[in-house]
Amino acid sequence: QLQLVESGGGLVQAGDSLRLSCTASGRSISSYAMGWFRQAPGKEREFVAAISWSGGSTTGYADSVKGRFTISRNNAKNAVYLQMNSLKPEDTAVYSCGACRDTYYPGSFQSKYDYWGQGTQVTVSS
Repeated sequence: QLQLVESGGGLVQAGDSLRLSCTASGRSISSYAMGWFRQAPGKEREFVAAISWSGGSTTGYADSVKGRFTISRNNAKNAVYLQMNSLKPEDTAVYSCGACRDTYYPGSFQSKYDYWGQGTQVTVSS
């Protein structure tokens, strides 16, 4: 069983940066593709970014965060990161990471992710 724990959220001002971490335990994440999703109040969970398994040579982003957010992974530390720059109030949400074991790069397809963390709150004030 793979357990995922997110950290790094907080309250920031528009234009600030945050780095989210998703730390795994129970198994090595090297054979899992990983993704970040977010859910704002009253809205459905939406895709943010994803990275392929192993070396993470394939990455993808939602149009709303492209050029501002960067996903990366460190298999030695069993962790995945989301660097968020130039934050906007509309980025306010609970951010969760997911792990997919059967697909090299699941991208935005939430149904392909097998494990999820509890999430970390990101609040961006204007």
